Amino acid sequence: MFAAAHYAALAVFVASCWGIGRMLLTRIGVPMRRDVWLETAMAIATGIGLVICVFQAFAIAGRFAVVVVWAVFAIGIAAALLQAPAWLREVRMREVPAALSWLEKLGMVVLAVLAVPTLVAPMGPPVAFDELMYHLPYAREVALTGSLGIYDWLRYPWFPYNYNLLYAAALMVGDDVLPHFANALAGWLSVWIVYRLGVVHVNRVVACIGAAIWLGLGDYSGALIDTSVALFVLAACTALWWWRESPRTGVRWLALAAFFLGVAVGSKYQALTVTPLVAVFVLLHERRPRVLGVALACFLVPCVYWYARNAIMTGDPFNPIGARVFGFTNWNMQDYRMQFQDVQDHAGLPNPLIWAVLAVPFSAYWKRSAVLRAAFVFCVYSLFVWSLTSRYPRYLTASLPILALTAAVGWQTIFGAIALRLRRAMPERDLIGALDRAGRWLGVALLVVVATFSVHQARRKVALFATTPVEREAVLRKRVPGYAVMDYLRQHATGRVYQIALIEATYYGPNPVWGDALGPWRYSDFIVLPPLEFARKLAGLGFEAIAVDVANAPLLEAQPGFLDQFALMYEKDGAKAYRNLQYKNDRKP
Repeated sequence: MFAAAHYAALAVFVASCWGIGRMLLTRIGVPMRRDVWLETAMAIATGIGLVICVFQAFAIAGRFAVVVVWAVFAIGIAAALLQAPAWLREVRMREVPAALSWLEKLGMVVLAVLAVPTLVAPMGPPVAFDELMYHLPYAREVALTGSLGIYDWLRYPWFPYNYNLLYAAALMVGDDVLPHFANALAGWLSVWIVYRLGVVHVNRVVACIGAAIWLGLGDYSGALIDTSVALFVLAACTALWWWRESPRTGVRWLALAAFFLGVAVGSKYQALTVTPLVAVFVLLHERRPRVLGVALACFLVPCVYWYARNAIMTGDPFNPIGARVFGFTNWNMQDYRMQFQDVQDHAGLPNPLIWAVLAVPFSAYWKRSAVLRAAFVFCVYSLFVWSLTSRYPRYLTASLPILALTAAVGWQTIFGAIALRLRRAMPERDLIGALDRAGRWLGVALLVVVATFSVHQARRKVALFATTPVEREAVLRKRVPGYAVMDYLRQHATGRVYQIALIEATYYGPNPVWGDALGPWRYSDFIVLPPLEFARKLAGLGFEAIAVDVANAPLLEAQPGFLDQFALMYEKDGAKAYRNLQYKNDRKP
């Protein structure tokens, strides 16, 4: 019942977004290359973007509430019911595809097997670092207040939070597992688009390989936003190519592409790196001021609030990333250096599955497919900018769907070249049968490897299932450092709580909870002080207690006089809570 209830909620959301999105797309027109399944996926993505904009507008006005969420969903369902008959006719009238070859059947089976762990991944409670540190805490504040506030106790109070508005809506109408499904939907939908793009522009084998690569690399278990940014960048590129293939009058697709890119940029700063390439591509084919003005307006609608707010309130539209240029606010130079050093410490090579992108220019499709050449340029540009800026693998996620699909062409080229060499080396009479047998055995081996991987991943995700409070408690105590102590303080603390090295448990602590390595509540401004001064500073700011992980607790306790200022309140699972004795003294009459 737990899984069924959450998937039913997801189905309502998808149907609503599809109804809203298709209502707009039918007024835009139809792409030159019709594909009902690709258009369906794009309609859902359009609906998601429009729903985000509606939620954002109400939240800016301070009127975002449960009634708004249900009203939007009801309108979407009504729109879906009205358009379902026409869509069903399109499905029935579509061109019947040719029968699947054994290789295509293998690809579909591999895709289905890879999908299994992604279907169970969203059903665990929140345990991922970033979702607990700021994604869900921010969404919870929006859900509670109905507005877009600035919460300086979070690490990134000034970030753009478009997709997090869906998490806030999920918290309003459901539990904190439901945001995982909003994130997973972005992954599944982008896999769907990758597959259909492969079918339309190359072939079904490449479509399966590309979709399988992206399916295996995506995240489906947490309330993060990298996958959603990838969805909207992919949708923007798809709409951009529809515009490119359309007659000169088909500028509505350009406006839609700009809208998708605006939703992505309003969800994470990293999406900004795509905009220069898109701008150059557009200007090469369109220079009419009126058309460019409409596209710019559609781009700004989903994202201008975040950047304008930051610029007006702090002087830095990209706060805190632009601090060195625009000036520091909640961060200082040391915070800035620490953040970028952390990114450098996590630098690494891209996943080997996408390295085959380098073989794409040698593909047979290279000269006859303009879309493949454009995708290759996008991939090279993305890798170049990524290598210059961060080399942090997760920051490449926005480009991964297109990288995966383009790499699939590369893999087909590589294995095709191997087959060609074998054809030249073997006698003609033995060639066909030998290659067929070798291919089938390789296919079986691949399927075994994929099945083993999927079973392992599915078992890991199933282990996180928590359908009862007792099961949830057990999972959280095992997976979230400091959960028990933070939960205790949430129930018992009457004043503020300052945490030290337990930021991963922010979501489960008192609301709010202060303390971070960066920002105005940085540890270096507090814990380096002598115990008495530390306690008095906390008390003056209203802090009743501190929560500390055990690894750091001995360092604090070893300071002379620490236990005279802080009394142990609670200890469990590798963390401790101390009462600030100065807090009580500070409030004596």
